[in-house]
Amino acid sequence: MSKYFGSCLCGTVKFEVTGEFESFYLCHCHYCQKDTGAAYAANLFSQSAELIWHSGADAVTSFTLPGTRHNKSFCKLCGSALPNTQLPGLLVVPAGCLDTEITMSPTAHIFSSSKAAWDVVLTALPTFEGLPD
Repeated sequence: MSKYFGSCLCGTVKFEVTGEFESFYLCHCHYCQKDTGAAYAANLFSQSAELIWHSGADAVTSFTLPGTRHNKSFCKLCGSALPNTQLPGLLVVPAGCLDTEITMSPTAHIFSSSKAAWDVVLTALPTFEGLPD
């Protein structure tokens, strides 16, 4: 059984996920673009894994977009995306909040019809190890 550890940016919230992820989706819907500020959200999904909050559970809050199933859990202090269980029987974990390395490759791009116009051939761009001069 796998164990994954994660935290928020400010370190207030720390958690553990025990179990396996069934899927890893890169979601290009407009909602995910808005709540991440990026081209897509990278989320891991599990119907069986267990989420344990080690610290800062009182700093976790959630927002559900009215009239949709779109939900985001985040740290009240730093705004970091965090795991959520707002959909019954489903744990959704933003890949970037994990401190444990993920060996699973993304399963698929979803809502690709909403893909950002600038999200094309990004692998062809120059690459820098840090902030360019």
